[in-house]
Amino acid sequence: MARQQPPPWVHTAFLFCLLSLSGAIEIPMDLSQPPTITKQSVKDHIVDPRDNILIECEAKGNPAPSFHWTRNSRFFNIAKDPRVSMRRRSGTLVIDFRSGGRPEEYEGEYQCFARNKFGTALSNRIRLQVSKSPLWPKENLDPVVVQEGAPLTLQCNPPPGLPSPVIFWMSSSMEPITQDKRVSQGHNGDLYFSNVMLQDMQTDYSCNARFHFTHTIQQKNPFNLKVLTNHPYNDSSLRNHPDMYSARGVAERTPSFMYPQGTASSQMVLRGMDLLLECIASGVPTPDIAWYKKGGDLPSDKAKFENFNKALRITNVSEEDSGEYFCLASNKMGSIRHTISVRVKAAPYWLDEPKNLILAPGEDGRLVCRANGNPKPTVQWMVNGEPLQSAPPNPNREVAGDTIIFRDTQISSRAVYQCNTSNEHGYLLANAFVSVLDVPPRMLSPRNQLIRVILYNRTRLDCPFFGSPIPTLRWFKNGQGSNLDGGNYHVYENGSLEIKMIRKEDQGIYTCVATNILGKAENQVRLEVKDPTRIYRMPEDQIAKRGTTVQLECRVKHDPSLKLTVYWLKDDEPLYVGNRMKKEEDSLTIFGVAERDQGSYTCVASTELDQDLAKAYLTVLADQATPTNRLAALPKGRPDRPRDLELTDLAERSVRLTWIPGDDNNSPITDYVVQFEEDQFQPGVWHDHSKFPGSVNSAVLQLSPYVNYQFRVIAINEVGSSHPSLPSERYRTSGAPPESNPSDVKGEGTRKNNMEITWTPMNATSAFGPNLRYIVKWRRRETRETWNNVTVWGSRYVVGQTPVYVPYEIRVQAENDFGKGPEPDTVIGYSGEDYPRAAPTDVKIRVLNSTAISLQWNRVYSDTVQGQLREYRAYYWRESSLLKSLWVSQKRQQAGFPGDRLRGVVSRLFPYSNYKLEMVVVNGRGDGPRSETKEFTTPEGVPSAPRRFRVRQPNLETINLEWDHPEHPNGILIGYTLKYVAFNGTKVGKQIVENFSPNQTKFTMQRADPVSRYRFSLSARTQVGSGEAVTEESPAPPNEAYTNNQADIATQGWFIGLMCAVALLVLTLLIVCFIKRSRGGKYPVREKKDVPLGPEDPKEEDGSFDYSDEDNKPLQGSQTSLDGTIKQQESDDSLVDYGEGGEGQFNEDGSFIGQYTVKKDKEETEGNESSEATSPVNAIYSLA
Repeated sequence: MARQQPPPWVHTAFLFCLLSLSGAIEIPMDLSQPPTITKQSVKDHIVDPRDNILIECEAKGNPAPSFHWTRNSRFFNIAKDPRVSMRRRSGTLVIDFRSGGRPEEYEGEYQCFARNKFGTALSNRIRLQVSKSPLWPKENLDPVVVQEGAPLTLQCNPPPGLPSPVIFWMSSSMEPITQDKRVSQGHNGDLYFSNVMLQDMQTDYSCNARFHFTHTIQQKNPFNLKVLTNHPYNDSSLRNHPDMYSARGVAERTPSFMYPQGTASSQMVLRGMDLLLECIASGVPTPDIAWYKKGGDLPSDKAKFENFNKALRITNVSEEDSGEYFCLASNKMGSIRHTISVRVKAAPYWLDEPKNLILAPGEDGRLVCRANGNPKPTVQWMVNGEPLQSAPPNPNREVAGDTIIFRDTQISSRAVYQCNTSNEHGYLLANAFVSVLDVPPRMLSPRNQLIRVILYNRTRLDCPFFGSPIPTLRWFKNGQGSNLDGGNYHVYENGSLEIKMIRKEDQGIYTCVATNILGKAENQVRLEVKDPTRIYRMPEDQIAKRGTTVQLECRVKHDPSLKLTVYWLKDDEPLYVGNRMKKEEDSLTIFGVAERDQGSYTCVASTELDQDLAKAYLTVLADQATPTNRLAALPKGRPDRPRDLELTDLAERSVRLTWIPGDDNNSPITDYVVQFEEDQFQPGVWHDHSKFPGSVNSAVLQLSPYVNYQFRVIAINEVGSSHPSLPSERYRTSGAPPESNPSDVKGEGTRKNNMEITWTPMNATSAFGPNLRYIVKWRRRETRETWNNVTVWGSRYVVGQTPVYVPYEIRVQAENDFGKGPEPDTVIGYSGEDYPRAAPTDVKIRVLNSTAISLQWNRVYSDTVQGQLREYRAYYWRESSLLKSLWVSQKRQQAGFPGDRLRGVVSRLFPYSNYKLEMVVVNGRGDGPRSETKEFTTPEGVPSAPRRFRVRQPNLETINLEWDHPEHPNGILIGYTLKYVAFNGTKVGKQIVENFSPNQTKFTMQRADPVSRYRFSLSARTQVGSGEAVTEESPAPPNEAYTNNQADIATQGWFIGLMCAVALLVLTLLIVCFIKRSRGGKYPVREKKDVPLGPEDPKEEDGSFDYSDEDNKPLQGSQTSLDGTIKQQESDDSLVDYGEGGEGQFNEDGSFIGQYTVKKDKEETEGNESSEATSPVNAIYSLA
């Protein structure tokens, strides 16, 4: 059995918003906003000439934008061309050719403009081209005459199409040409023969071109070959001759290049594209091609060989792939080299794409447009589609290269800005609008969403919001507690709350509160934590005989509030449950097992939130001649140990292990477990290697390099496991280079001038050879400097004398004495951070209310941060209270604003107080210098609740109330408000309100009646209003509590039932006693007899003994008393006459208890013994 990992889509929470964590802020569509392009055609737009032409352009905005186009930089008047129309509510152009016209007439460069009263957005410049598939020129081709063994090139020269056609070679009868390392097609479409053989003229050769849009194939007139040979017979037996060429009289020769020509060439490729290098050589025998890079290794993760090693393709080229590559063509006659110099250029690519800027009136902001490329691209700014230089001057706007800075922005500053960055290889165009709004916070998602998530999973609660100024978002749980951030919680810049690992206590109601200077808005999300779905009893591997019944168990534990679905797979495909199968809630039963039932069975238990899988394998055996009924009767035991282990088929990475099974002891062997031990790293410790069905006794084991193996085998049946077999002989595998590299490579600075490179070292089984070590390489990112490298035997290396906080490219490669591991991945690390050098400037404070302020500041320049900007942090402390007599704590507090933000809110301040505040920049090293100290005063607020509110009731006429002043007055107290109401059960009286002076802390109330209770609510007041109220109730009168208690018990159903049961039990006992008293008979006394019996003593069938002989048995007509003793009429003999003397007793049921030393009168004795025991009253007391 095996538990499988669920697919990636399992264990996901239902998130109620899909906003990107780092996406740009979106303005709700009901608010005024400039246009934004939402859809457009690709820059190089190739269309099919048989279809109408569509050039897409769609945009959003409020009001809805209007559209117009330019063609070849001139206004395109759509109204003048009857074939051209624009879709409704869209800028998409439709050019209709159903009534005629040539699509080629509309080729050119198009650009879309979307405009409303707030600005104009631009699309990319769309180059429209019509697909072309020209016909192949007709030509008569003479037969190609070539000497056997000579090289040959058949040129294709396809007609130029748009896009370029796909080339392939076939015969005129449409049979594909077989290609190998001797005959192959080059990237240019030509067919190359490294050497021609006689069999090559058995067919003709035709070049075919397949065009993408028209889906047509054009065929060139075929080439016919005439091969001149010294051996005119095409003997097929010579094709596999070890010296085929000399056998056919073909002279051997050294390689020479057919493509490219000469010994050196150069090639340019753009960053992000694929680099294709090609070397095709002639020679006899056919040369082999090998590829190398000068001064380094080929990038193994991106490089692959094509066309029988004649082509090297490197995908997603980057600047580090530039350099010199060379191909080496060699055969037994010699070798030749061709060097290709590769230069990597780059069209512009974004480093910092401008984002929409949403500001409140008076705020500052900036648009940044940074791009890189080779050559370095130039940046041009436009506003509403016009060059910025020709736009009207704006005193609030400043252009500084790739940045536009806005100060004290006003409503008139709204516009759409375009950044165009370009070089000779391409361009990038981005739109970013500046919108100036004054909007209080609002929530953009439905309210009171329900999220269900599986225990111990990770989830994210999104709270999309909007406001201007951009609100600060905080999260709270269950309406109380501090802001959720840190520990198991992480709040992203867009306000999303991530819970890293869900626990049961995380269930509850989460509230997100967005606040800016104009107000606040909140939304709630209810999070329910569900138990995971788990298969706790998994199906087990089974071996069954044909015709028997098999049951596969699958018992599941899941959250009862989720709907569970259980289904089965066979061999990873859905199982069809036919009439021979029965699917139950916790099992699958197969009746009459057949050979086709053999395979893997997977139980899948799933809910709408998660699923669990478990797999087992069913092996079906053919019928055996041995009768099973005899085996079933024999005792079963564990199998004997396997023996005579033998290793054969010794290979570098595998070996075959064979063994002789031991006796199965009447229970068939179901499995064999092969274990191994190695003597280098963990000698004497056995590890499971693999498991095999009980029907095999030989298996091929896959081995790791550089391990000295020893094996043993354990047999398993339904009873248990055998003892391990005796170990096999040892087999040492040869070493090999590592096949992996260390994981978790990091580069972090521990000091301001170093970078510590660390990694998780590889374990012993991954070493693959002796002397495991690591080659550590590093260099500064985005520079042309060469790699630094060092060899390390540990798991860390410190690079010294580094600049402060610069990015480095890092690689760590494993190596042992047999060679290097694969090319490692490149990770980015950073050198150490130093303390920030600058403080935030122009700190502005705006008091929002009595407990919160709004902060705004200017960001510091990035080069002064000297590290990763963690947050802007405000340090603030309460200097004094405006209430002169109130002592305050001047402990410093702090509020952090993560990321590169320009505003924030400090809350939870004390009202009616003087505060001071400083701001700093924080990076990974610590705080930077403090800003200028700012002072502010919070206004009066509402007080906290009065302290120690006490309600006492000295008698039934009055109630006394006492309280203390609030701990935090938060202003000048002007009095107290007391609200109270009488209630009696569910009846509630009218509320009464009393107001007191600020110095009064006592109140005595006269009760209206002695039965009702009172509920009191007391709050303190300032000029702002009433504060938090404290609530108490008057105690219940004692007599009322006692009366209610008695009434409650007397009317409870359980008490009435208990009393009835007791009465019924007493009545039953009385009836039993009276019946017993009126019944006669004999009482067995075997268990009560004190003297042992002899063998001659008579014994009755019921196991009792009678102490009298025949003469002493009661006569007919003798009378029996109510207690069962016999009153004799004709004999005075007593049992004492036949005893051995001593003392004896009769119990109340008539057994022997009385003391007899002499013969006494029977009637006297019996009367004394039985008179009390037979009373029904006494029977009841004895039971009690």
